[in-house]
Amino acid sequence: MSVVRIPPTLRSETDGAREVEARGGTVRELLDDLMGRFPSLRGQIIREDDLAPFVNVYVEGEDVRTKDGLETAVEDDATVILLPAMAGG
Repeated sequence: MSVVRIPPTLRSETDGAREVEARGGTVRELLDDLMGRFPSLRGQIIREDDLAPFVNVYVEGEDVRTKDGLETAVEDDATVILLPAMAGG
C-alpha cells in the first residue's frame, strides 16, 4: 500500500489526517481508492477526468505531469504527495 501525504489545505477532507494509505497500480487507481473513502476530495483534485490545473501530484518526488499523468505507475510502497498550487506574490 502507498502512503499519500495530505497538505494542510486538504486535511479537512480527510478528517485531519496528514497521511493516508491507498492502493493502486497507477496514480488514477490510487486517487480513485483515496476518493472512494474521502469523496469530497474529488472536487478538489479532479476536473473533467484529469488532474485539476491547480493540483500537483508527486510520486517519489517526481511530478506526474512530467511522466504519464494519471497513468503514472505507482509501486506498492511509494510515497505520493498531493500539493495544491499556491498563488501570491
